[in-house]
Amino acid sequence: MKKYLAFFRLRFIAGLQYRSAAWAGVATQFVWGFMSILLFRAFYGSDPSAFPMEFQSLSGYIWLQQAFLGLFMSWFYDGEILEAVSSGSVAYELCRPADVYSMWFTKNLAVRFSRTALRCVPILLVAAFLPSPYGLSAPSSLPAFLLFLVSTLLGTSVLTAFAMIVYISSFYTVTTIGVRTVAGSMTELFAGALIPLPFFPDAVRRVVDLLPFASIQSTPLLIYVGEISGADALYRMGLQAAWLVVLTVFGVLWMKRSLRRVVVQGG
Repeated sequence: MKKYLAFFRLRFIAGLQYRSAAWAGVATQFVWGFMSILLFRAFYGSDPSAFPMEFQSLSGYIWLQQAFLGLFMSWFYDGEILEAVSSGSVAYELCRPADVYSMWFTKNLAVRFSRTALRCVPILLVAAFLPSPYGLSAPSSLPAFLLFLVSTLLGTSVLTAFAMIVYISSFYTVTTIGVRTVAGSMTELFAGALIPLPFFPDAVRRVVDLLPFASIQSTPLLIYVGEISGADALYRMGLQAAWLVVLTVFGVLWMKRSLRRVVVQGG
């Protein structure tokens, strides 16, 4: 366990060095957040009662989405891992006294947390002071906030476990561009990154809610804004935990199979 904590600490500290990129990202996320809120505001202006979420809740959803983008960005993949597989330097990873899957999983978590640590505070502070209904309001209760924190950790872990499957697929392909494009597009749509899942038709949403993508960011964000609460919140978090186990077990088994067959050429 100590070696994986060391991997996490080293990668987390390395990620904190990119402060200029973080401030540029914060500016971009402010623009995107305001643009998204004003776009929805134009639709809400026609008939607010026709939409499944109150506009205040939607604004909070969008600002949380921007503040924790580092945790939920489905298009992010560690270039070092992909390069290690394509160049053959993954052989050095195999020489280390550590499980490759656990090591890569830990590094990915560290990068996501470091990016979030640099960007979330300015966005949350500004969003909290914006006038209603354009800002971020406090959670309904302390238990709801605690559930949000646990659900966010579970959602980030589910996304990382899903990303690990993409990394492992690089052992079987010349390039993972196609796999990454398809995986990222599916995740963005069905995780509620483009449109919150409550806006989906009921029949479609009942299916999407059961997929692993909904466990990534839709569940924690809807818990915070009060769209999910009580027994329903616990049920959704149970789904998050179940998908984390399923994706992790599948990834571990596939990684072991892949490493038994991997061939590194050169010298």
